[in-house]
Amino acid sequence: MTPILHEEYIVARDDYADAGSASSQIKETLKHIGVDTRMLRRISVASYEAEINMIIHAWGGVITMNLYDDGSVSMEFKDPGPGIPDLEKAMTPGWSTADQKARELGFGAGMGLPNIKRVADKFDIKSSSDGTTLTLGFRATE
Repeated sequence: MTPILHEEYIVARDDYADAGSASSQIKETLKHIGVDTRMLRRISVASYEAEINMIIHAWGGVITMNLYDDGSVSMEFKDPGPGIPDLEKAMTPGWSTADQKARELGFGAGMGLPNIKRVADKFDIKSSSDGTTLTLGFRATE
């Protein structure tokens, strides 16, 4: 299926000053075109958590967002590394590898991936030392 809207956002490593900027842009774009508020809230939670993970744990990356004519949204968060050594642990609420800097700034509670999985209709994550790709899907609410 070909998207009716395709957007890409660059996320920089350790850019805490701009943390959440891409997620805010995604929210505003989807809000402007009339995406249902319940779906918009779920997308906002997921995109923010994933963007923060890219800033804290990865070497930056790219967020790709697609909107389809049936109202569904897909998002891909792709980073170049270092990867998640233990996906099972990373999915455990409260487990975190955030460094001291992230924790001092109020990040790194270990709820990112569990929160993302909870709000997304589709959740797929693949990770290796070459990077992590998180693919999410959101169905339009009736």
